[in-house]
Amino acid sequence: MDIPYRYTENTSSFAYYWQHGTGVNLLDRLAKKPDLVKSKEFIPLFYEWDRIGDQLILDVFLKDGFRKADEALKSFIANPTSYNVRHKFFSTFFDTLDLKPDWLDWERLAIGQEFCQRPGLTSMIVLRDYCLMGGYESAAINKPLIYTGALSKGAVKRLVDTVEFWVQVTKPGNLSWGKAGFVELIRTRLIHSYARVNILDKTDWDSKRWGLPINIWDMLATNLGFSLVFLVGLRLMGIRPSKQEIDGLFHFWKYIGYILGIPVHLLPNSEEEAIEALYYWTMTQRAGDDDSKKLAKALQEQPVLAKYPKSGLMRQMMREIHLFYNHYLLGGYSCELLGLEKTTIGRFAITHIWKTKRQENQIHNDDDRIRAIQKGAAEQEHVRHIYETYNTR
Repeated sequence: MDIPYRYTENTSSFAYYWQHGTGVNLLDRLAKKPDLVKSKEFIPLFYEWDRIGDQLILDVFLKDGFRKADEALKSFIANPTSYNVRHKFFSTFFDTLDLKPDWLDWERLAIGQEFCQRPGLTSMIVLRDYCLMGGYESAAINKPLIYTGALSKGAVKRLVDTVEFWVQVTKPGNLSWGKAGFVELIRTRLIHSYARVNILDKTDWDSKRWGLPINIWDMLATNLGFSLVFLVGLRLMGIRPSKQEIDGLFHFWKYIGYILGIPVHLLPNSEEEAIEALYYWTMTQRAGDDDSKKLAKALQEQPVLAKYPKSGLMRQMMREIHLFYNHYLLGGYSCELLGLEKTTIGRFAITHIWKTKRQENQIHNDDDRIRAIQKGAAEQEHVRHIYETYNTR
């Protein structure tokens, strides 16, 4: 079995998280601490990839160009019975997907979607300043971003894409065939494949060091970032999810991961399973490197380079606010490793955390919860509108 250079016991960044940071509380939820020896079972996943998605890229997207093929894909989804010169390739791809597997419970999934919406702006803060920024602490998982030129394109585009994806897939009912969330999900899967095929074909990517780009184990880690890490961040911000909401959250992201091409047996069914999976992945990652710091720096400066707010002074203020949340959620140790600056001005953002906790205390019944979901969804839609209006995708 080939063991890539990237696989090693982490002794700094993520190790600190589990020994001194929020991860300590996560491990307390388990009956026993996971044994890293078991992590060796996952090493083959560094060399596993979405073969089905890649085949569609080879058959259609590389021949027609991404933009033309993407339009053909959308046309097929809108009307699968209409004639299209690439019809058979799209049909073959979708024939491999069981969109309603036996284990799927749409009601549980919808509860998970609603929970993603309920915190409103707080969800977006956690995604950006905890999940996304914290992911840069691994050198390996971010290498595809470097090889696809994401750094040179800037953090704004990645945030625009992430916000669009999030808002569309978390709307209840939006994952049905032809809905915007469903289209966004399929496009994201194929964007991953398109990036992987091109990285392997056109760059000097070293699989012996990093495994395959956007491999199955890294895809699982990303899924855990949107589910477990997101949940941890919300708790730090004052959100108190119910058992039903936690169950729905993991069921929702299990389905999302499944549609994105992650083998279903790898996807966690519960918070405890997710904690164990995250521990194995994080504790066998090399710490961040210079590329990690460059990506973190780009995200740190993103508010200044964005087109909203229009006032340059207000954009500088947004930078300081996000830096406060970086330090509040990630902790000083991680922020230092990533080269993130400290902030004094941004500390007033703690008032949002106080507000979040106060609003959470006002949820006493289902009617209160429904109102919170509606308000949170409107806030997230407003954020999506801002990105769509003032930035290009």
